[in-house]
Amino acid sequence: MTSWLGVVSRSHVKRGVALGIAQIGHGKRAPLARMKGGDWLVYYSPRESLRGGGSVKAFTAIGELADDELWEADEGPFTPWRRRASYLRHAREVPIGPLLPALDLTRPPSWGYQLRRGLLELTHHDFELIHEAMTSDS
Repeated sequence: MTSWLGVVSRSHVKRGVALGIAQIGHGKRAPLARMKGGDWLVYYSPRESLRGGGSVKAFTAIGELADDELWEADEGPFTPWRRRASYLRHAREVPIGPLLPALDLTRPPSWGYQLRRGLLELTHHDFELIHEAMTSDS
């Protein structure tokens, strides 16, 4: 099992969770093809929406990829690549701020720059830390 961090606006994350799908990089195929069924996906949302909205800077959803199937959705002129995902409905959003000192992801001085890739592999440590923060009762 591999754990991934997808960088996606909160509004798009909410739509994906509601549809039970994973979509990365404005519907690009390549990032989705890197992942396998049974892998985990954590979404980090820097902003509310793609073209603006307020700052979010939080982990906004967590789920498991259902299988290895990728498909191209038909939304008129927009045909994004997608995968099925099962999200933890009881997970809550967690701001990244309190986790910054503990994450491997944020150790490099320019850690935010790597988020521009849209999809990053998480260390086991980071996944466990984020998972616990999103699913604990406290």
